[in-house]
Amino acid sequence: MAAAFVGAVGGAAAPARAAPASPLTVAAFPLVDVIAKDVLKGWSQRHPEIRAQVISRQYDDHHTAMTTALSTSGHLPDVIALESSYLGRFALGAGLENLSAPAFGAERFKDSFVRFAFETARNREGAIVAMPGDIGPGSLFYRADLLAQAGLREADLTASWEAYVEAGAQLKARTGAYLIGDVRLLKDIVVRAGIPTGEGQYFDSRQRPRVTQPSFVRAFELAQQVRRQGLDARVEVWFNDWAEMLKRGRLATEMSGGWMAGQMANWVAPGTAGKWRVAQLPEHTYCAYGGTYYAIPRRSDPRKKQLAWQLIQELTLDSQRQLDAFRSQDAFPALLAAQEDAFFDQPVPFLGGQKARQLWRDAARRIPVVRMHRQHKFAEEVVNAELDNVLEYGKPIAQALEDAQALLLHRANR
Repeated sequence: MAAAFVGAVGGAAAPARAAPASPLTVAAFPLVDVIAKDVLKGWSQRHPEIRAQVISRQYDDHHTAMTTALSTSGHLPDVIALESSYLGRFALGAGLENLSAPAFGAERFKDSFVRFAFETARNREGAIVAMPGDIGPGSLFYRADLLAQAGLREADLTASWEAYVEAGAQLKARTGAYLIGDVRLLKDIVVRAGIPTGEGQYFDSRQRPRVTQPSFVRAFELAQQVRRQGLDARVEVWFNDWAEMLKRGRLATEMSGGWMAGQMANWVAPGTAGKWRVAQLPEHTYCAYGGTYYAIPRRSDPRKKQLAWQLIQELTLDSQRQLDAFRSQDAFPALLAAQEDAFFDQPVPFLGGQKARQLWRDAARRIPVVRMHRQHKFAEEVVNAELDNVLEYGKPIAQALEDAQALLLHRANR
């Protein structure tokens, strides 16, 4: 363990006191629970007097349970793992501890992390309410063999979003492969491009919806073009038909976080090893696909808050722990020191020996700070519903976005 990390933990420790009777509890969801359990193995050896446990639920069940626990102050864990898309909902309430407070001093670690990851956890009052563990730097996965068969190069996919769609038409005509699984994936990325600093994907810095902005119009227009040309397979990520298409070479590209390489290599499409490559997203778009944060409930047992804080530091500030999680769970580290390890310079066999971790590292350091709003998940549902209205029922794009804007304006500050 690095000396700096030991000093950080030591500096945050509370005065010695009797160990609490109840165990130190971490609430997590799949894969993150494995990371937490691995860390707790070493923790228990160093702190035999402290019982610790991980309570794991499925992804949606976990976040629903944590919402209920924070609102009722009942059955609160000592540490909560949160997926980044839920962070806005939790950060803008009063349920999480202010980690910028002197008792914790999270601000001193600001320069230890990729900037966007740390700043995403800052609430409206400017306080850090969670610490970043892993991130998902976005990239474009593509089948190199299919591109070659279609007479295309990587640059034909990445020059612009319009070029990406044009290349998709050539891929479909010459190989029969679809460009993408579902147009929502394309829409989701295009709307993130060019978000002004300090604003959110769906709401601006003054909490007003921004879904009639040109980026949304462009995203809807591109999605409409893809659907009209039959370039999306109309399959959703993680469903069996999506996995089957990846295995059979029926999907030419996939936009996702760097962790997707491990998912495809280990269980989705291991038979396609060596055929995939990754590139930065078109138009040098940089964004994150998911990520994990660790927080302390404000009304959790005060006797265990410093222990919880020490554990969070071990989960997020220990380079070796971060690298272990990256190797075993494809959890790309938010910690800058961990990103300097030689592991990042090694070729990735599934990607034909490409040194893809260097590309993801570069992307991670360029991702802008996007503020999360408490209505982020709701806004996502509203925009997706209006996109369906455009694609399935021919609703005019301008009207669809105006209707989404009106509904979100009504819900923005509820």
